[in-house]
Amino acid sequence: MSAVDRTWVDAAVREVEADANRSADTHLMPLRMPAGWQVSIYLKDESTHPTGSLKHRLARSLFLYALCNGQIVEGTTIVEASSGSTAVSEAYFARMLGLPFIAVMPRSTSAEKIALIEREGGACLLVDDASTVYAVAREIADERGGCYLDQFTNAERATDWRGNNNIAESIFEQLAFEAHPIPAWVVVGAGTGGTSATIGRFLRYRHHATRLCVVDPENSAFLPSWSGEAVPAGLISSRIEGIGRPRVEPSFQPGVVDRMIAVPDAASIAAAHLLSKMLGRRVGGSTGTNLVGALRLACELRETGTPGSIVTLLCDGGERYAGTYYDEQWLAAQGLDPAPWRARLQDALITGSWTEA
Repeated sequence: MSAVDRTWVDAAVREVEADANRSADTHLMPLRMPAGWQVSIYLKDESTHPTGSLKHRLARSLFLYALCNGQIVEGTTIVEASSGSTAVSEAYFARMLGLPFIAVMPRSTSAEKIALIEREGGACLLVDDASTVYAVAREIADERGGCYLDQFTNAERATDWRGNNNIAESIFEQLAFEAHPIPAWVVVGAGTGGTSATIGRFLRYRHHATRLCVVDPENSAFLPSWSGEAVPAGLISSRIEGIGRPRVEPSFQPGVVDRMIAVPDAASIAAAHLLSKMLGRRVGGSTGTNLVGALRLACELRETGTPGSIVTLLCDGGERYAGTYYDEQWLAAQGLDPAPWRARLQDALITGSWTEA
């Protein structure tokens, strides 16, 4: 790399690191639970990042990874395959560095997310077949001499899972003064698999007894693969944006996952609606998926008389899904009725008992 290129890269790395330095850590919020449960649920509120989602962490790591590996230089076109939130965050960093950005996304991506990407100066290319996003993104990057960030491959390697203020280290530092500072469970979904890989590795590295549970929506390959089953053919894009994939992504590390729970899409949306009422603000569908898993595990702890804590993620805000998860016409068109699940979840919060559908 020439001296001129290196000068620009040094400045770019400093700019990305400055973004992290001026950003406060995200809050760890206790969910109000019934008296006497002796089980606490905490939400790590990732919606407070500058770009409004958990993916801000990933985008920052991916840019630093590509910059330090010589894949991004001045003027490089940045390309990504994304269902939305990662692209929003990557468009933010591309704009910060004065680089063009193109997101290749399924046509089903919410209009709200597309608008956020375009607001950051990014361009969106929508494809009808979600399985083609990877190849199309790589082809565009090759044609333009650009950098395909490839979140689905690089997520697990771009983040320092040993610490360095990653999300796992942050969770444990924030739990230090709580009644149960070592949680029984951490519950996350899997999109790239990077977050579950980071947390699972950190738990082992720090010798924590905490177990990792990955919740999986409909039309996802992760759970059947982890269970040793054949992945069904013809899987479509997950309706729960940001998690669930039609193929097992390279960043998903099944060996660090202690348990997986299948969550119906209607349950995810019902939980998102329920949590939105509890918090007084809307949350996204993947947060609902997380809450279903966390509440189920909390009921299991309660039923066995085991005190403890459970941590999960509030991944993003619900304003991005006004036209989907919070739209009655969209829900009806999808054949989704959250009402029965909403009643079941409310009952679980009252009784501490989990009832299967």
